[in-house]
Amino acid sequence: MFNINTLKVYFIAGSQDVPNGDLYKVVEQALIGGITMFQFREKGKNSKKGLEKEVLAKELFELCKKYEVPFIVNDDVDLAVKLNADGIHVGQDDRNVSEFKNKFKGKIIGLSVANREEYQQSDITEVDYIGTGPIHSTNSKADAGEEGGYDLIKNLREIDNEIPIVAIGGITEVDVAPLVDAGANGVSVISAIARSGNIEQTVKGFHNQYKNL
Repeated sequence: MFNINTLKVYFIAGSQDVPNGDLYKVVEQALIGGITMFQFREKGKNSKKGLEKEVLAKELFELCKKYEVPFIVNDDVDLAVKLNADGIHVGQDDRNVSEFKNKFKGKIIGLSVANREEYQQSDITEVDYIGTGPIHSTNSKADAGEEGGYDLIKNLREIDNEIPIVAIGGITEVDVAPLVDAGANGVSVISAIARSGNIEQTVKGFHNQYKNL
């Protein structure tokens, strides 16, 4: 079942995001540091495909189970079902939630919603949380769109005060407080963790920002 606290330090990554390609090691260090949820997003240049992708996903899922952290699969509904993953996250250009929601009863469903227009076009009745961004410009997602700043969160909160929102896009520790003030329930991070020189300390640094609120 979904717990809103799992959005606090939500790590998203695939092989393409880590400098040496050793995603397993990076995720393990992030789990030790205290990430609250992990999303396996294996997309783009240098990403694994087919059986190689599936094997890596299984290994990471088992690792997340060890630390009791939810394992979310990005976009790949078939893989998420095959693994019996904890949840799925889809974007506006991916499969519609209504097409697969029955396969994820009791699981976590996340949806990317970049602005008011996308929110109004989306059916969020079966969605546990929405991912909103990019807050800042980012190189981690080629199709991320223009940065919108903290106002992206404020604007969505004006039309929906209840849906859990996790912010994404170029986020670092200093963004936590203003994003929470704007109405976010947590932050999604790729590069700040995946490319950190000390992953455990970076994750703990994000947690410390919540303590100061």
